[in-house]
Amino acid sequence: MTLERALDLLAPTKSLLLAVSGGPDSVALMLLCANWPERAAHDIAIATVDHGLRSDSRAEAETVCGWARALGFEHHLLTWTGEKPATRIQERAREARYGLLTDCARAIGAGAVVTAHHADDQAETILFRLTRGSGVTGLSGMAPVARLGALTLLRPLLALRNSALVGVCHAAGHPFFSDPSNADQAYARARIRKLLPALDELGLDTDALLRLGARAARADAALDACARDLRARAVREAGPQLASFDAGPLREAPIELFQRVVAAEIARLAPDAQIRLDRLERAVARLAEALQSRKALRLTLCGLILDLTGNVMKLEPAPRRRTPPPEACGGS
Repeated sequence: MTLERALDLLAPTKSLLLAVSGGPDSVALMLLCANWPERAAHDIAIATVDHGLRSDSRAEAETVCGWARALGFEHHLLTWTGEKPATRIQERAREARYGLLTDCARAIGAGAVVTAHHADDQAETILFRLTRGSGVTGLSGMAPVARLGALTLLRPLLALRNSALVGVCHAAGHPFFSDPSNADQAYARARIRKLLPALDELGLDTDALLRLGARAARADAALDACARDLRARAVREAGPQLASFDAGPLREAPIELFQRVVAAEIARLAPDAQIRLDRLERAVARLAEALQSRKALRLTLCGLILDLTGNVMKLEPAPRRRTPPPEACGGS
């Protein structure tokens, strides 16, 4: 992909919210959008999240605000308030960041949030997931188009290397910030990044990781297509609060396809649920065993009841727990 075609992914969405932290990649995204021939046909706003984790984060966010406005963009400074976690800081900061970006996008009527993830980020993500034992979906890396609640998340720069984006900033004579947490060995990402030179020598360089991701993405798409076919053959009912399936086709299917059918229904019936792969695998393994032995099984996963009775498997929301009444007050 060339820099000139980098923003093609954004063209169909009229209103966009760009996440710009002030690093070279996100500043390059902002500069590319500032000079985009289609800019006038789109409503583009900038948002910067101040996580409040560093003493100078506020000043940097306010500087980015000035940069954005100098380029003619509306800017929103978003703040992660409240007490900060002592553990899993980066993970929770990411969750908070996307929550703030989603709320901002909804407030201004943007149809998509745009981030500046690039090819080097993609390679690091694939390596990180490899060390965590991710499945095929995880090893495919970040998708250019993903869901962010009811919104769309767009990553138009995934095919571009970080060096090209730094070059955009240098060519424009535009400053940017370097986040010191990128080199902080307290974070898993930084430790992974430190391993890259040694892995390069073994042939597991950025290009190799990107090839792995591309191959995994193709395999993932093929498995999804097979899972959709399985669902079409097995589904009996698919309402907003219920899904039911004939057990026969599920019993005969490879467990990977069965698992994908279950995951898709969880995502449909409980869109806000966070599906952990290990828990999903354990639940589907139990369902598959019950299918083969033709035994009844009832379990809960992601706020849903999965019920296998006879030749039918059902998924439906679990009943809400009733709040116990307050204890009666008495006196003597």
